[in-house]
Amino acid sequence: MKTFKLFLAILVSTVFLSSCSQEEPLDGSITLGELMSSYDLWYVDIHQTMGDGDVPFVSKAFTLSFVNGNMYANNNIANIGFTGNGLGVLVGNYDSFGIYLETIHDLNGRYVFDVLQLSSNEVRIYDTQQNLSYLLVGYQRDEFDYDMLFYDNIEYFLQEYTAWERTNISLTGTPNPFDAEHFLQFTPEYNTTFSSSNDPFGTNVDNLTWDYSGGYEVFDVVGFDNLKILSLNYAIGDFEEFELTVVNDQVVDLFHMSSQTSYEFSGRAFIQILRDGKAFSSSIKSEDRKRTKVIRKKKKRLKS
Repeated sequence: MKTFKLFLAILVSTVFLSSCSQEEPLDGSITLGELMSSYDLWYVDIHQTMGDGDVPFVSKAFTLSFVNGNMYANNNIANIGFTGNGLGVLVGNYDSFGIYLETIHDLNGRYVFDVLQLSSNEVRIYDTQQNLSYLLVGYQRDEFDYDMLFYDNIEYFLQEYTAWERTNISLTGTPNPFDAEHFLQFTPEYNTTFSSSNDPFGTNVDNLTWDYSGGYEVFDVVGFDNLKILSLNYAIGDFEEFELTVVNDQVVDLFHMSSQTSYEFSGRAFIQILRDGKAFSSSIKSEDRKRTKVIRKKKKRLKS
């Protein structure tokens, strides 16, 4: 992959200048437009955002794509790789001029970004009006790290279904009160709110009675990229902790440390996030979703 040199026409922020020592040499062989279209997907690494402003269509997207003047976005994790042949949905148009990327989103309107290339497949797009920048990492569709996407954004994945129904339980493990939890729900409020239900298996998600609620937190696991720890803090004072693994884009496995029981939960009633960030579902408590930085604490693995 050839790279190109982006000549700075204006003084960029000290944030950018401090990163210069880590840039790769650029040979000036292709234009910005050619660079942006040379990768199928640009992953929006929201955790590397700098600044306090917001460009709505960027902060809601997991990936952006720039193809022949058309701009696409994947606003959901579930079904990624399939929606729009992997590119997502058409959300607007774009053009480029020197170091400037002009985007015209169908709903959010026009934004012009300064672009700084950090490596052959990494750029920062900088909104000078808000002193705000996003890190984009380029991938081809057949090389995209989908495992990274799920685990790096696990809180948002848990929110993409109206409910998670328990569909399997291991034969081993000690009976415990969590055995009665048949449904879980994770809502967008502050990425910390969950509910649980004891309703019979097969109950329509619109008819569920949420018996318990509380706060939840996801932890990174020292030495593991494909494992998380999920803690549930019930408002009534109970506490449950699990090792969480993603089985596929509709199934997660929760290993309950205290009882040594594994539970499989499957997503019910997929929530599609539309171009404006609105959630296509009448069942969730918040109709708008925006990704923000998630700074997780780390824990050692629970399971020996």
